[in-house]
Amino acid sequence: MSLWERLRCSRRGLFTAAAALPLTAAAADTAAPQGGGPRYVPRNGSDGPRTLSYDLTLGYDPRRARLDGHARIRAVANERTGRIALDLARLKVRAAYLDGQPVTVHQHGGKAVLAAPRPLAAGRAFVADVHYGGRPGPVRTPFGPIGWDRTGDAHGGTLVASQPVGAPSWFPCNDRPDDKAAYTFSVTVPRGHHVLANGTLQERRETEDSTAWTYHHPGPMASYLAAVCTGRFTHDTRGTFRNAYPTDLAEQARHDLARQPRMLRAFSGWFGPYPFETYGAVVVDADLAAPVENQTLSVFGRNHVDGRRGSETLVAHELAHQWFGNSAGIADWRHIWLNEGFATYAEWLWSEHLGEDDADTLARAARHDLACRGQDLCIADPGPRQLFDDRVYVRGACTLHALRLAVGDDRFFRTLRTWHAAHRGSTADTERFVSHAEGVADRPLRPLLAAWLYGAPVPRFSSGEGAD
Repeated sequence: MSLWERLRCSRRGLFTAAAALPLTAAAADTAAPQGGGPRYVPRNGSDGPRTLSYDLTLGYDPRRARLDGHARIRAVANERTGRIALDLARLKVRAAYLDGQPVTVHQHGGKAVLAAPRPLAAGRAFVADVHYGGRPGPVRTPFGPIGWDRTGDAHGGTLVASQPVGAPSWFPCNDRPDDKAAYTFSVTVPRGHHVLANGTLQERRETEDSTAWTYHHPGPMASYLAAVCTGRFTHDTRGTFRNAYPTDLAEQARHDLARQPRMLRAFSGWFGPYPFETYGAVVVDADLAAPVENQTLSVFGRNHVDGRRGSETLVAHELAHQWFGNSAGIADWRHIWLNEGFATYAEWLWSEHLGEDDADTLARAARHDLACRGQDLCIADPGPRQLFDDRVYVRGACTLHALRLAVGDDRFFRTLRTWHAAHRGSTADTERFVSHAEGVADRPLRPLLAAWLYGAPVPRFSSGEGAD
């Protein structure tokens, strides 16, 4: 079986729940994000605050599966408002404060609304403290259960996989991809249990019966990329890399992840310098439908480890997301091809780098496969029902390959590097990418890119190595 055939078979099984009912919103904030049009997930997030930082102090008891938390949220009011609406699901707010003053809280429909004692002026900085707790669990969504979940292992381990709307399953937040902030996590678990989170470990403080692990990540980071994993792990740290996995998988996992440093060097050449202070992967003691690209800490299931690098394309995919999706984020979920198309193309580049199937061979096989399937998807605006349709991934990668064929390798990779550099730590949209590509190429590319991004029929590649 060729590499493309393996990718196609595995990818088709990843997101079968994505063809479920669309996300809807009643009485929700539907303000348009950058890029125009109503937000895809208007029920989550608010235009009210611009978040600066989250300080999350958490205590987790695996025996009772109970989480107790204190979220200190520093933010700025975008507009004059008398209420701060945060996303929080399943967990109960016990007390809340604005700038140290106690406030009333109304919880309904996945929202915790804090009533300000007096209206906050536009541009005013404020601090919200929210004390909450309960038994966390994944949020039910059209894409299946998403968010905080237990691994089911004997130690009561947990993981977080929040894309796109699972962050409120474990902390109150402004849950939209274009609101990025710094994060600090201080998580207390029973002694002998471990915690992994985004960023770098600042402190590990032990008492007789518990351990508090503190991580900090300056970000900026969207809420759906924040993550905490608990359990018992074997840890491997090499320079800026930190990996963790169940002890019984240590030998296989070390082998399967061993080429991460080489991968990072190759990606840094193609995409620009790595954007964060650390990177690592955690293998949780559970089978996962797909890995998760949490910022600085990708999460894999034990089913992604075989000791033969059988899932190395996924290792490449999640690492590439650190540039495209995490650092250079998207203004709204409608632009998800900018995340997934880029990460999928990185898989093809890695194969080419290893001397296996080159990107042109993989792209033409992918294009042929797409042409044999239903042509009813605009990948630049796929709709909430098809957010994770595998055609968004594959046709997005083909779009990049069409650009590469049109402008040549020098300008193509310059486009990728300067795109990331221009939007590092921020967000952008499809229109900005098209304009950016034209600027680097110094010639019109809109007709070419529009056919791939907005048309239904699958275009043909220009002549080059191989044939359609």
